[in-house]
Amino acid sequence: MKKFFITVFFVILTLPAFGQTYSIGGMVTDTSGNPLPGVNVLIKGTAYGVATNSNGKFVIRNLRPGSFTIDVSSIGYESKTLYNQIISGRSLTLNIELKQIAIESQQVVITASKYAQRISDLPVSAEIIKSGQLERRNITDLEDAMRYVPGVNMIDDQISIRGSSGYSRGAGTRVLLEIDGIPYYTGDTGEIIWEIIPVPEIERVEVIKGAASSLYGSSAIGGVVNVITKGISKKPSTYVKADIGAYDKPAYSIWNWSNELRTFSGITAAHSDRIGSFGYAVSLTRLSDMGYRQSGFYTRYIGYVKGIYNFSSSNSLTFFANGLNQVHGNFLYWKDSRNALVPPDADQGQRVNSNRYMLGSIYKDVLSDKLFINVRASYYRSDWWDQTASFDTSISNLFRLEVQANANLSDRSVLVSGIEATTDKVNSNIFGIKTSFGYGIYSQLDYKFNFPLSVSTGVRYDYSKLSNQIGVSALSPKAGLNYRLSGKLVLRSSFGTGFRAPTLSEAYTSTSASGITIKPNPNLKPETNWTVEAGANYQVNNNIDLDAAVFQNEYYDFIEPGVDPKDGLVYFDNVTRARIQGFELNSNYSFLNNKLRLSLSYTYLWARDLQQNTPLKYRPRNMAYASVDYSFSNFNLGADYRYSSKVEEMDFELVSLGLVKDGRKRVEIKVLDLRAGYKLNILDLPARILFNVYNALNYNYVELIGNLAPIRNYSLSLEFLF
Repeated sequence: MKKFFITVFFVILTLPAFGQTYSIGGMVTDTSGNPLPGVNVLIKGTAYGVATNSNGKFVIRNLRPGSFTIDVSSIGYESKTLYNQIISGRSLTLNIELKQIAIESQQVVITASKYAQRISDLPVSAEIIKSGQLERRNITDLEDAMRYVPGVNMIDDQISIRGSSGYSRGAGTRVLLEIDGIPYYTGDTGEIIWEIIPVPEIERVEVIKGAASSLYGSSAIGGVVNVITKGISKKPSTYVKADIGAYDKPAYSIWNWSNELRTFSGITAAHSDRIGSFGYAVSLTRLSDMGYRQSGFYTRYIGYVKGIYNFSSSNSLTFFANGLNQVHGNFLYWKDSRNALVPPDADQGQRVNSNRYMLGSIYKDVLSDKLFINVRASYYRSDWWDQTASFDTSISNLFRLEVQANANLSDRSVLVSGIEATTDKVNSNIFGIKTSFGYGIYSQLDYKFNFPLSVSTGVRYDYSKLSNQIGVSALSPKAGLNYRLSGKLVLRSSFGTGFRAPTLSEAYTSTSASGITIKPNPNLKPETNWTVEAGANYQVNNNIDLDAAVFQNEYYDFIEPGVDPKDGLVYFDNVTRARIQGFELNSNYSFLNNKLRLSLSYTYLWARDLQQNTPLKYRPRNMAYASVDYSFSNFNLGADYRYSSKVEEMDFELVSLGLVKDGRKRVEIKVLDLRAGYKLNILDLPARILFNVYNALNYNYVELIGNLAPIRNYSLSLEFLF
């Protein structure tokens, strides 16, 4: 690590700083001459690039004389490449026109390789959730949006990409969550706290499927979810949103435990502005939910502050603070199926309090037209305690530092390298006083041949030490191919390995909750896997896009919770071998001049514990999603439907022990959501009113054993932007 920092410092000090420089600037418009804001203008083969402002204008400075190739792209528009743009003795001014397209196959992602790439150029499968989708669905918790991503399965609040995870009751994750490239998982349990994410500040969400440990390390063994926040507006912008909703009556009168109307509400205020070279954004959200289940209530406060200071056109510092204060009830499982919305008597009145804070900074410096660095530092504090018989409590402090360098070795090759380190300290009555430490070193080379083939190869070394255990290490290589057979058909394939070290909670938890006693297992070993995928994308025309992929994941020393038959206690153990195979089919359609949009997807999973020759828990064999949106005048109408076949295995050991009554009751999942929106002006302010119906059929199902999913509910929201 010391040598790496010395090398970067030496590069900064020894870069030449002489010679006159010029700029490339201009304006980007649509075919009607309207300026287009937020368009990416990148100089190919360099680290230079900007986005157009609110007037469609851009300027790229500090360029030396030469010939340049410029890529221009924006979601919803046909990308354009300008070749042989020559600077000789004076700056260059360009007027660029983009044509709108229906299918957004050229949208840009940064998560797959830690730099901007078109999604059609990736060797792996990826999905993008845009802010408009979150707004139309009135999403206040990002975990709800993840339920409609092809290949993703949510089990309560735990995410599984292509069957990578089951359910471990808040202990660990096999999917890495990031916000603007900074990991977001707790230091004690290693879990994702979805509630902390400031949904109104999301620009888009990038989902990378399959093992990504070669770039991202331990927690990315099943994939990566990277939340990209909105940029700072060029002029003052204020956003206010208020919503209110209510739960319907349960499907059966015997379940109606409360005669009171169960309501939920939320309010958000956000503001963004610039003062010279400094830009800032701030938002505060309050959410309150009485809950459709007894002890299912919560109250949340989510705060977010982001600041960006541009020292020059080539270097900047971004810093942010994100916090969550939450009080919620504690509902683990039902009393029995006749009291499906009521917890066992011993669990009545239980609640959990939590305060979680994230501080982060990102320093970006373009050292030359071929090299730039990102330095990311963060501190995540998690403090929670419950009001149960065991009175569990935990405080963790997780520090992280990463230095990443991107080098454009030529017009055809990009080298991404970096080093990161983490240290963590936990003080808890269920985990003990523990520490952990780890670091990783990674490098990836992407090369494009002079024919339509690109190759990606990379490797990462990780070392992890959990408290007084012996340190463990792993080497995670990867390789990928992307071949464009024609302008419409792209083939891709990838091979990668993954590594995940046990979390403190998996190795050291010792507690009792709702009759379940969990014991520690400090002898847990890291789990590893390898994954292979082959896929194809075919853009039939501007209105139809088809995608297909087959995949196989082989897991070794898979960590899963179970019950020890010797004493009946729950503990985490290494499943010797597991295999997950399957395929995905996705399609997108656009009709009526892009006013009507339809998305369809299907995922098949075959997930087996090879040691026991049984299905892996909480993995449905079939998953299907459908979404339709129709826009006309100021109206928008839409519907979402998701289906999951009945899972074969859950935590049925808890039923055998008499802890969860009627716990074997489960059905396939069939959920229909409806939505409507209307744009209007109130007091000369642009506004929008939204009405949503969730689980419109009031279908009863469980994602988690003995835990009824949300019944039908309605929400009405009003948004202002001024």
